Amino acid sequence: MGSAFFEELKARGLVHQVTDETALEKQLNEESVKLYIGFDPTADSLHIGHLLPILMLRRFQQNGHVPIALVGGGTGMIGDPSFKDQERQLNTLDTVKDWSQSIKNQLSRFIDFDDATNPAILANNYDWLGELKLIDFLRDVGKNFTINYMMSKESVKRRIESGISYTEFAYQLLQAYDFLNLYEQEGCLLQLGGSDQWGNITSGIELLRREKEVQGFGLTMPLITKADGTKFGKTEGNAVWLDPEKTTPYEFYQFWINTDDRDAVKFLKYFTFLSLQEIDAIEKEFTAAPEGRQAQKALAKEVTTLVHGKAAYEQAVHISEALFSGNIKDLSADEVAQGFKGVPSYQVQEADDLNLVEILVTAGIESSKRQAREDIQNGAISVNGERRQELTDSLTESDKLGGRYTVIRRGKKKYFLLIF
Repeated sequence: MGSAFFEELKARGLVHQVTDETALEKQLNEESVKLYIGFDPTADSLHIGHLLPILMLRRFQQNGHVPIALVGGGTGMIGDPSFKDQERQLNTLDTVKDWSQSIKNQLSRFIDFDDATNPAILANNYDWLGELKLIDFLRDVGKNFTINYMMSKESVKRRIESGISYTEFAYQLLQAYDFLNLYEQEGCLLQLGGSDQWGNITSGIELLRREKEVQGFGLTMPLITKADGTKFGKTEGNAVWLDPEKTTPYEFYQFWINTDDRDAVKFLKYFTFLSLQEIDAIEKEFTAAPEGRQAQKALAKEVTTLVHGKAAYEQAVHISEALFSGNIKDLSADEVAQGFKGVPSYQVQEADDLNLVEILVTAGIESSKRQAREDIQNGAISVNGERRQELTDSLTESDKLGGRYTVIRRGKKKYFLLIF
């Protein structure tokens, strides 16, 4: 631990707001500090919007501090109003429990719960919020906050116009109570979160001051914005998940490799553990020759390896290269499934005629036999990356990649998948 750590966080652009910076920096330099971030289970997987906070926990752990990952099994039942335009759907207890478990499993890939010197701690706020009696809560927690104070929070203000339920209005008190509990149980003094969490975090610090007369700290990270103005973490309108079943490692890799030139270096500082010197060297090379996409390549490599491991990263590169060069024959069945996820597909039946003209029509790739014949003769049809121009051609065993798939391309861009 040394002053260098906090300075590095700032140099990476990871510090947006902080309460009493001087005191916090002193504390971080002098002792191992316990800190927490909450993750509400609003789905069965975390997504890349959660990646920055998760990696912050990892950064603190690598620097000798003790991260507490708080799964919001209790708060997840309520829903955080912060910067949401409308009320959330409420989920059942069983659903939230299942989701909490999968989130725990995902977190353990990034932070070490078995580290010998400073193991991370996993907590679930359902353990205390689930037992909480309303009268006690109103007397012990509610008494410390005026309505005026709660209304002054940006996250609440934004919703007063459109309407906010009492349930979501009370959310900041529950989050404050979490901080108090983690202080009592673990001696936790620092809460981290996205910049949208500032109001909730400062409420917790206020409760610690009033109930325990201790100084707690809050630190928020910037909200990630993209240079082109679109929302970070979505691709074609879908969230990019950390679960490989929901977003394949190839899709994940593609998300990072397609980063805008204007964002690539900033994201290297946010999302990787490359040193600032290494990032500086990449930036120089990238600025000199942006077409080489050095920054995006380094970013995609680091983040994909971090989240999915080296083998999955190498596989993603292999798929990308095969698709770019047209060497589709080199792909395994698993790689085909990843690389062509989402393209129109057809499940081939036992009775189907595998003559090329026939199967193109049966699979709905061509509208008629006449059109199919025309496209074949014009060289517009390729099978596994190879052009087929014979009308008498049929698909054979050797056309089934990994014994399962045949990739048909019509024209330059239209891909179809036949599944055997």
